[in-house]
Amino acid sequence: MSSVASPAETRAFIVERLVGDTGEPDRILDAARSLSERALPAIIQGLGENLSTPVSFDVVSVDLARLAQARPTSGHHAMTVASSTSSPDALILSMDASAVAVIVSALFGGDPELPVSPINRELSPTETEVATMVFQQIAEAVNGSGPRAFEFRLPLPAAITGMELKKHIVRDGPAVRVVFSVSMGATVGKVSLTMPQRVLLKHRGDAGVKQSAEPETEWRTRFSEEVMRSEVNLEATMPLAKMTLGEIAMLQAGQIIELGETAQSEARLSARNKTLFVCEFGKLGQNYTVRIRHPFDAGQDFIDTLLPG
Repeated sequence: MSSVASPAETRAFIVERLVGDTGEPDRILDAARSLSERALPAIIQGLGENLSTPVSFDVVSVDLARLAQARPTSGHHAMTVASSTSSPDALILSMDASAVAVIVSALFGGDPELPVSPINRELSPTETEVATMVFQQIAEAVNGSGPRAFEFRLPLPAAITGMELKKHIVRDGPAVRVVFSVSMGATVGKVSLTMPQRVLLKHRGDAGVKQSAEPETEWRTRFSEEVMRSEVNLEATMPLAKMTLGEIAMLQAGQIIELGETAQSEARLSARNKTLFVCEFGKLGQNYTVRIRHPFDAGQDFIDTLLPG
């Protein structure tokens, strides 16, 4: 038996069914703009690493849309659909023929001063593969990382075009569309990103929501001060030598164990069972001392243990 929806959930469902959106257009657009601005540098960097000739990649527009509008009407376009844990069509990417022509020219070192020849036919397998590469770069940049990641299932499916694209069915629903321009010289193409509104709000719905950070900052400051005033016991240890288990089993009271040649300079300073520094053992007057040499590097220490002594 399904649970009873809350008044807010019921309202959202009715609004979406009647007017075709979530009822929060400003919040959706703010989230989409923030997403595109954050992803743009990563997209540009990814393309720059793969293309022989640099291209310009910019955000043209951010608008509310319908998911069904994400499928291009022309068979000369390329399109792919990314699924995620939130939706089977969490991200729809499409690219017009001009954009494909620009990317292909840039990939193979085309002259940026010359106009790129337009594509007035169905895309070839090579051109479709190039479009897939661009889609992959965009999806990785948009996906993000950490708890707010969209969790797209990567790598993306291969891009479709021609009759396969025309036959592809896209479900309808409220969405948001971001249009990018990709250009080289005078030739400009467009790449479109379409995402269901609810998928966007689920992962990036806090964009544009102003939250006061003063109480949290004040609490963190006070907490840090209390931590810094707390006392811990310091322990200094010195490495002795490597012995087999059999040799250790034969140790007896009064037996003398010789220190290694570098033992004095390899003392470890630790607190709460965590090694902090590598120190040098010494003496000052009647007191024994340790002088800090450098911070302890757990990774380097692990590597050293793998090397023969």
